[in-house]
Amino acid sequence: MSAPASPPAYARPTRARRPTRAALTGASPFDPGETPLGRTRRARRMARELAVIHPDAHCELDFTNAFELLVATVLSAQTTDKTVNKVTPALFARYPDAVALAGADREQLEAILKPTGFFRAKATSVLGLSQALVERFDGEVPPRMADLVTLPGVGRKTANVVLGNAFGVPGLTVDTHFGRLVRRFGWTEEDDPVKVEAEIAQLVPKKEWTDFSHRVIFHGRRVCHAKKAACGACGLAQWCPSFGIGPVDPELALKLVKTPTASDTE
Repeated sequence: MSAPASPPAYARPTRARRPTRAALTGASPFDPGETPLGRTRRARRMARELAVIHPDAHCELDFTNAFELLVATVLSAQTTDKTVNKVTPALFARYPDAVALAGADREQLEAILKPTGFFRAKATSVLGLSQALVERFDGEVPPRMADLVTLPGVGRKTANVVLGNAFGVPGLTVDTHFGRLVRRFGWTEEDDPVKVEAEIAQLVPKKEWTDFSHRVIFHGRRVCHAKKAACGACGLAQWCPSFGIGPVDPELALKLVKTPTASDTE
C-alpha cells in the first residue's frame, strides 16, 4: 500500500472558520477601528508565520553582482522572473558591465530583450541607466536610494530590490503581489506604492524588511493568488480579514497551492 501523498509545500491547512465579512460582502478588509498597536501586533504575528511557511523565500532573479541585479529588476517589469532569467545569461555574456552595456548596439540589444516584452522601452532604460552609471558613478551601482532613483527606469521598488539583495540594506519591495497582500491583510488601504511602503515600514521591524518582502511575494505567487486565493490551505487564515475570498475547504484549497518547482514567478 502506497504512502499518502504529502501536502504541497507552503500549504498549512487551517481550522474550520467562516468567511469574513469582507470576503462575503466585498467590503474593505481594513478595519479603521483596529488600534495601531493591535494592527502592529497582528502584522508581526503574521510576519512570523510567513517566516515559518516560506523559510526558503529569496530573490528569484538570477544575478552575481549589483549591476546584474539592477538590470534584471528593470527588465522584470510586466513580465516574469522566469522569463528574465532566460534572457540575462546571453545579455551579460555580451555586456558584462555598465561600460559594455552603455556602448551596446541598440538593434542587437533589442533582439536579446525581445522575449521580455516592451523591449524597446526596456532597451532605452538599460542603455540610459548604464550610461548614467558610467558618467556619474564610475560604472558602479551606487548603494544609496537617493542615487539609485535618479537612474533611468529605476524607482523605489527597483532600488529596494538592489539595496536589500546586493548591498544588505533593508528595504520593502512593493510589487504587485506585495501591495495586493498587505491590503488583503488589512494592514493598509493605500494603493500608492510609496504610501504602502511607508505604512508597512511602521508595522515590520526594519531589519526584517528585505526577507519579509520575499516572504510576502512568495506567498502571493504560491498561496494567495490574485484570482483565487488558497484560503483553506493558508497558515495566515486565523489573522486574515480577507479569509474566504478563495475556497475555504482544505482539499479544494490545496489544489491551488503551487510548489517550488512549479513556482516561480507567475
